[in-house]
Amino acid sequence: MKKRPLVFLCIFLWTVSTVPRLYAQSPGPEVPRTIHATALALRGTPKYPEGFTHFDYVNPDAPKGGTLTRHAIGTYDNFHRYALRGNCAEGWEYFYDSLMTGSYDEDDALYPLIAESLEYAEDYSFIIFSIHPRAKDQEGQPITAEDVAFSFNTFYEKGVPQFRTYYNGITLQVLPGNRIRFDLPEPGDKEKMLDLGGLTIFPKGFWEHQNFSEPLVSPPVGTGAYRVKEYKLGQYVILERVKDYWAADLPVNKGQYNFDTIRYDYYRDDTIALEAFKSGEYDIRSESDIEKWITQYSGTPFTSGLIVKEEIPHAIPRPMSAFNFNVERPVFQDRRVRMALNYFLDFEWINKNLFYNQYTRTRSYFQNTEYAASGLPSPAERAVLEPIKDQIPPEVFTKAYEPPITDGSGFIRPQMREAMALFNEAGWELRRGKLVHKVSGEQMRFELVIYSPSSEKIAIPLKQNLARFGIDMHIRMVDVSQFVNRLRSRDYDMLDRGFSAQPYPSSGLSFYWHSDYIDSTYNIAGVRDPALNYLVEGIIAHQEDGDALLAWGRALDRVLTWNHYVIPQWHTSQFRVAYKPKLLKPQVRPRYSLGLDSWWVRPGS
Repeated sequence: MKKRPLVFLCIFLWTVSTVPRLYAQSPGPEVPRTIHATALALRGTPKYPEGFTHFDYVNPDAPKGGTLTRHAIGTYDNFHRYALRGNCAEGWEYFYDSLMTGSYDEDDALYPLIAESLEYAEDYSFIIFSIHPRAKDQEGQPITAEDVAFSFNTFYEKGVPQFRTYYNGITLQVLPGNRIRFDLPEPGDKEKMLDLGGLTIFPKGFWEHQNFSEPLVSPPVGTGAYRVKEYKLGQYVILERVKDYWAADLPVNKGQYNFDTIRYDYYRDDTIALEAFKSGEYDIRSESDIEKWITQYSGTPFTSGLIVKEEIPHAIPRPMSAFNFNVERPVFQDRRVRMALNYFLDFEWINKNLFYNQYTRTRSYFQNTEYAASGLPSPAERAVLEPIKDQIPPEVFTKAYEPPITDGSGFIRPQMREAMALFNEAGWELRRGKLVHKVSGEQMRFELVIYSPSSEKIAIPLKQNLARFGIDMHIRMVDVSQFVNRLRSRDYDMLDRGFSAQPYPSSGLSFYWHSDYIDSTYNIAGVRDPALNYLVEGIIAHQEDGDALLAWGRALDRVLTWNHYVIPQWHTSQFRVAYKPKLLKPQVRPRYSLGLDSWWVRPGS
């Protein structure tokens, strides 16, 4: 189910009608024109016109029924995704609907869900959402503008700090006719105005009696297509489709949410989970470990037809999967140290010996998009970068970024020589087989925090290469709960995590890289850099100008990569999925997703 994040939306509109300009009777400022619309898109024209009946990638006649059983790793202790602590149960995204929602075959677009239409000021100083008259929560109570106001105020007052920072200064007003108006502190920021369309809506009648900041150990009342039917904390949770779900036949939902129940079973680790899958204990599994895919997806269940094994190419923007440095730690504050440590990840050897040469090295924070920087900066990019020339690495202007390359033999002495030169410049030297600080004499040592055996498998070759150079990297395996807690408190030296895929440079980058959001858990590196602030602010200011946004996005990509906040890993452009033949899917797959929400159970299975 595609939920629109609160900070990744821009605008193009189908204009249904407009209200003529209004003028004051006496001299004064012109009142901005109000535009009425029913859909929004990032740029260009929304794919689906007004009056569309369903998305192209669904089967509108798909039968309802059956159970989809899935798996999860680790445990859970509550049902509240937005609590400031704890681990929420899988499937939480089905609990709630948002004002508007998107499709999976466009980069970014919004269509009506709880809000059936909107009005906005031509200067983007306000937006009004009209609530669908049939909208109701999972207890059958009407969803009203009061619920929307409550949801926004609750996020603002009790949610994560970055919500308050981003929406600071916005005011709201409940209007007659079950409408709600949001006024922005300044006109002109249409991306922020329309981000409000992705607001998750809670039933006020339930949540006003809960502590929003704390975990919820019993299932909530939601506004979405599924609710919790049965559970055992930490072991399993079963969701049931709301039989009288008011939005089931809206164009954005037609042909989706076809399973009567969705069950998530929890397993201690992925090795056990894979064996359980092959034994038939759950229905579908996407595999990210290519070695497992090649060596362990075989045997009777596959040859007998009990499990279908499929590779599906895609062109989805890829995340920056990486080992992340916490630059608040003294050992990683010098860019030259981070740059040197990059030489010890031998991707070519790992890809050949562990991954059957199936992966491609990730080299951009906008991988698989036009915003990935390549070659040297264009004149437009240089114009963006010149004002911060003295604050960014000089290589940004003189070299095209590429991660270190080896011959794949496992012999990385040339790379070690490059690393040693950088370590020397940064104040480190080799003494009796150990890399030590020239002044303190302390050995370089740090801890990598991981939570899965798959991470350990790729971390061990890095650890071994570092050990040959006298660097002590300790691998600490923790459970999922500990990992999440350490992520939230930034209690780590290095983390196997990375940054989510970025289809385009949006205001959401503030959460990752702007100093105002240093407390955001998305700012994994702990960066506070005026140059990055400048670039992110420029990206926000140029959302309407495609050419300028391209230059600003690529400029940011260059500065991030040359600052070496991560050791980049790798990516693939395929879904590797195995599933029981009882599951059927539409002939058309959405461009940017596997589209599991549009699958269904074969009748009679």
